[in-house]
Amino acid sequence: MQIYNTLTRRKEPFTPLVAGKVSMYVCGMTVYDYCHLGHARVMVAFDVITRYLRHRGYDVTYVRNITDIDDKILKRADENGESITALTERMIAAMHEDEARLGVLPPSQEPRATGHIGDIVAMIETLIDKGFAYPADNGDVYYRVRRFTGYGKLNNRQLDDMRSGARVEVDVHKEDPLDFVLWKAAKPGEAHWPSPWGNGRPGWHIECSAMSTCCLGETFDIHGGGPDLTFPHHENEIAQSEAATGKTYVNTWMHAGAVRVNQEKMSKSLGNFFTIRDVLAEHDPEVVRYLLVASHYRSAINYSVDSLVEARKSLTRLYTALDGVEAVPAQIEAASAYRERFTTAMDDDFNTPEALAVLFDLAREVNRAKSDTPENAPALAAELRQLADVLGLLQQSAQTFLKGSQQQGVALDEAAIEEKIAQRKAAKADKDFARADAIRDELAALGIILKDSREGTTWVIESPQ
Repeated sequence: MQIYNTLTRRKEPFTPLVAGKVSMYVCGMTVYDYCHLGHARVMVAFDVITRYLRHRGYDVTYVRNITDIDDKILKRADENGESITALTERMIAAMHEDEARLGVLPPSQEPRATGHIGDIVAMIETLIDKGFAYPADNGDVYYRVRRFTGYGKLNNRQLDDMRSGARVEVDVHKEDPLDFVLWKAAKPGEAHWPSPWGNGRPGWHIECSAMSTCCLGETFDIHGGGPDLTFPHHENEIAQSEAATGKTYVNTWMHAGAVRVNQEKMSKSLGNFFTIRDVLAEHDPEVVRYLLVASHYRSAINYSVDSLVEARKSLTRLYTALDGVEAVPAQIEAASAYRERFTTAMDDDFNTPEALAVLFDLAREVNRAKSDTPENAPALAAELRQLADVLGLLQQSAQTFLKGSQQQGVALDEAAIEEKIAQRKAAKADKDFARADAIRDELAALGIILKDSREGTTWVIESPQ
């Protein structure tokens, strides 16, 4: 298995620290608002990675943190007139609802920053004792960036270039403009915790260093996150953690690609910012998940109505292959060949586009077997379901998806569709074929596609063009 390492900027053979076990930490959400599409991208990407590692037989400890104390949280709670706890608990519950609907499995551990204040203070004390940090006279504690000789290695940046090109806010309490805060002194009325430097709260970067090492040890296998976290957040994590422990912090760094909306960067100022629940109010969650899985995890994703239409069509092809077949696992040579190809694709830096191509080839094999070798169809269908499950797909029954019981935007319910089919049957019996065709066209315009066979008429829903 090979994984692209952001630190070395190349694919590398993956060898975990402990044979058969994988330790992975992914930066989670700052819970001041609902999760957006960018969060969904990271959630789903590392869910697929975790699923596949477990599929390959690894015992995976997946830690994804929650930042539940932050400037944005304080500001939003004040704007809402609610307590910090009320806000964060409400947003955490919403986050769990969103990820469950997207088929994202819960992480092994979900530490919260406020639950690790003691560990954070202890790490800051170690950094001060080693000369990598200093308390200022305003009650803050800062990290000495220039003291850490490896600073910038994750992003291939030089300190002097950062200084000359940076728009660094002037702070008279810092020894150097590049230094960053580890502990913030509390302002009057703010949430705070006691520390040797006075009441305050942790800086964002130190939270992840403390939580990750507490949960996984001083060195662990994989650290992941969104594309915007490489600098300064992950760069600062490396500096803090390695200065405190004297050991390599992480062996493999992984970063998911960005989400663009109609080829533009997603932002509130452009009016193209979508929360996960905004999207799921209009679209089947599995269709959204398919869209997120269909691109390689390091690639940017373009979110648009057209891309969702194509995602639904693709899922429909897979479900259509399963329709009418009872999936029964069995050892047959054809199935094992597809599994081998699937494994080869995913072993290559979790290449989901290639893995999906294997699933579509397998779906075609299922369709052929249904007519040519029906005795093989159940085993092939079972293989299709099992491999798709590694990607978190094909989680519904074929009929449930194809009849669109979880779709939005269809103007008729199931009973009304069946009534239209009955009217068409009556028209055909009366040899009123123009009327029968008109009913078919009426349903097709709504995305309801009729399929006639000797057994009668069935229907599926496809997104209308």
